[in-house]
Amino acid sequence: MQNEEIGPEAVMAWARGLGVELFTGSTGRVFPVGMKASPLLRAWLARLAGQGVALRTRWRWTGFQGQDWCFEVPGGVALLRPRVVVLALGGASWPRLGSDAAWVPWLRDKGVVVAPFRPANMGFRVAWSAQMVRHFGQAAKGVALHVGDRVGRGEWVVTAEGIEGGGIYEVAAAMRDGAEAFVDLAPDLAPEELARRLARAPSKLSVGNRLRRVLGDPLRAALLMEWGRPLPLEPERLAMRAKALHLRHQGAMGIERAISSAGGIAGESLTAGLELKALPGVFAAGEMLDWEAPTGGYLLTGCLATGRLAGRGAAAYLAAARR
Repeated sequence: MQNEEIGPEAVMAWARGLGVELFTGSTGRVFPVGMKASPLLRAWLARLAGQGVALRTRWRWTGFQGQDWCFEVPGGVALLRPRVVVLALGGASWPRLGSDAAWVPWLRDKGVVVAPFRPANMGFRVAWSAQMVRHFGQAAKGVALHVGDRVGRGEWVVTAEGIEGGGIYEVAAAMRDGAEAFVDLAPDLAPEELARRLARAPSKLSVGNRLRRVLGDPLRAALLMEWGRPLPLEPERLAMRAKALHLRHQGAMGIERAISSAGGIAGESLTAGLELKALPGVFAAGEMLDWEAPTGGYLLTGCLATGRLAGRGAAAYLAAARR
């Protein structure tokens, strides 16, 4: 770890040290080979328990009662008054798994500024025509997404609800905030070459079969017919349509199924060591903070880095209090 900071290499080494093998996906993001986080979590908890960390399961923080922190615990209620606290309660995505942002009003009542949560790294709803049903579950490969000044070449999947996947998540924030998205169905071909290939396709073929032959993929042809109608007849104009196909969607999918969330505790409410200015001795880390990062290692790296910073701040605060 350079300069004792947590970066991508350190996080990958940490995961491998817990027995989890990794791979790099089409977007450059890093994932567990098994595509599940639970083995990593179990191994991490086992290591912490072996190091003497006391893990209180089935405890749920329910807010403040005077100066005390109130918890629902097996068999009743516990009131604690800790000398120092590190909060890592997550954002607001996937609330059924516990990340429900229930903590927001309790901290706001204490004077902490919290920016509203929004979905991040999410899919987008699309009202598909009946002709697209046969393509549900298929991945769009070898295409490029252009959103503002961002270009994504990762894969994404067509589902009954819309479009999801790493290639979409790369540009999801800009799309969510209103930027138009365009798909280049043949990013490795110049418009002139694509037009020549379209012109050479046998005229006896149907439009769909001509597009499938030239684009080399039934899904790419289907997307052009779905989002590009009315299709121009001239090869040059059809090529330009395929190179800049307007991605038509009905907005971002809800935060309840987003991979992560944007929003959270505002920077103005935090010290450089991630201590809450309104609550001395209380530190916060991870997706509780108002920041947004792509998935696939980046988000985990950020959470671990802020957790380390908050933990060190808490240790220093506790040491100063003891002195």
